[in-house]
Amino acid sequence: MKPMGTDPRILSLAAEVAISPEQNVPVILLKLKEIINNTPFGSSELKKVKQDIYCYDLIQYCLLVLSQDCSRIQGGWTTISQLTQILSHCCVGLEPGEDAEEFYNELLPSAVENFLVLGRQLQTCFINTAKGEEKDALLHFFEIVTDSLFWLLGGHVQLIQNVLRSDHFLHLLQTDNVQVGSTVMTMLQNILQINSGDLLRIEGKTLHSILDEVVFKLLSTPSPVIRSTATRLLLLMAESHQEILILLRLSACYKGLRSLLNKQEPGTEFSQELRQLIGLLSPKVYQEVEEQKLHQAACLIQAYWKGFQTRKRLKKLPSAVTTLQRSFRSKQTKMLLKLSRWKEEEDRILQLQLQRQRAMRLSRELRLSMLEIVHPGQVEKHNREIEEKSALIIQKHWRGYRERKNFRQQRPSLVEYKAAVTLQRAGSEVSDVISRELHSQAQERLQHYFMGRALEERAQQHREALMAQISTNIEQLMKAPSLKEAEGKEPELFLSRSRPVAAKAKQAHLTTLKHIQAPWWKKLGEEARDEIDVPKDELSIELGTLFIGGTKPP
Repeated sequence: MKPMGTDPRILSLAAEVAISPEQNVPVILLKLKEIINNTPFGSSELKKVKQDIYCYDLIQYCLLVLSQDCSRIQGGWTTISQLTQILSHCCVGLEPGEDAEEFYNELLPSAVENFLVLGRQLQTCFINTAKGEEKDALLHFFEIVTDSLFWLLGGHVQLIQNVLRSDHFLHLLQTDNVQVGSTVMTMLQNILQINSGDLLRIEGKTLHSILDEVVFKLLSTPSPVIRSTATRLLLLMAESHQEILILLRLSACYKGLRSLLNKQEPGTEFSQELRQLIGLLSPKVYQEVEEQKLHQAACLIQAYWKGFQTRKRLKKLPSAVTTLQRSFRSKQTKMLLKLSRWKEEEDRILQLQLQRQRAMRLSRELRLSMLEIVHPGQVEKHNREIEEKSALIIQKHWRGYRERKNFRQQRPSLVEYKAAVTLQRAGSEVSDVISRELHSQAQERLQHYFMGRALEERAQQHREALMAQISTNIEQLMKAPSLKEAEGKEPELFLSRSRPVAAKAKQAHLTTLKHIQAPWWKKLGEEARDEIDVPKDELSIELGTLFIGGTKPP
């Protein structure tokens, strides 16, 4: 579909190409350069011009011309180099519209392939030509073609893969000519600066071929220009991708690369880049690279694990949503049921009110009809009868309410009364003999309990005394010196003094009790510290029941 409002210059140019002979088409297509140069760069007008050129198949004509034999084209390499510039400028920034698939999948890859083929042809002509002026012209055309290719790659980054995988590019890189090799390696360096990630997407064999050629030019080429470009290119590859650095460090193909680089005599132009490259190939840097690689691997594992967990939660999400929906619907159903019941209750109350109003209305109508029937002299008597009946009904309801209220208040007392009656009825069935037997059994059990309790208390006191004596003995033994260091008086310290101490404590206790229990008139004239004589018979104690540490009871 042709666009509306096409530039008249493009229309006339397309018509001229259509009616002109085949040999004149390349020269006619050169007029596109003037049209593009006269249009402001980056403007919407330039985009419209490029779209018109593509819609009228002028770009396809340029591509067809570039695929022909150079000797059959008028103007030779001059026309071809200019057509490569026109083609690259027209393809960059072009919006193909409906034909996007054909443009990206067919036209652009064909253009890249034609550029590389032209580069190889120019390389062959340049190497085979002996004249100096002609060699300079061919080198100039070669640089124009490579610049056009680089311009096209800058606008369409996805084409870098096509260049790196092409055998024509590898042949261009493997040239021994200094000028052509420097141009190709500079273009490769610029391409990797645009997107260095494409280098790892190519096949391993192609990647090894590129690395081998760059390393070969760095180590064997005497030209400082080639060596400088190769050093910068290799440094760019190693810094951009750890895989390439590990390959240079561990691969058997590049064994001894670091030692060979140390033997180089770098010039002033690329000595710094060479030192950086040697530093990257050192074992310390390699260890850091390995650690960084392990860190990236750990991050990758964590990313996969988190992704797995997220996908697992997403799989469970429908069931969770179903549960939430079920809960919400159940709650909503309960609310609707409650609302419907409330509405039914409201309707019932309203119906009762309406029934009451209707009954009252019917009653009044009945009364009025009865008043119409009754004799006027009996109306007053009838009204009194109605009032008395109404009063009786009101009194009946009031008394019923009052009695029910009193009954609710007296209900606890009635319950207690019934319980007492039940207990009395049950107790009266037990005879006196059985009651005495139960009483005697209870007394025996109480006596047995108190006797056992006294024995337990004595045993507990005895255990406490034993524990105290054992603790004292252990403490004395811990503090006692060894048998070699013991003196004559020290064994006497372990003799028990429990009997006199207990007797003295008992005497002091009884003295204090007697002093406290004496009447006040006996305490006159006595001091608090005066000792009171106590008879010896009151000091008698059962020493057999007292534990004397270290001795046996008498």
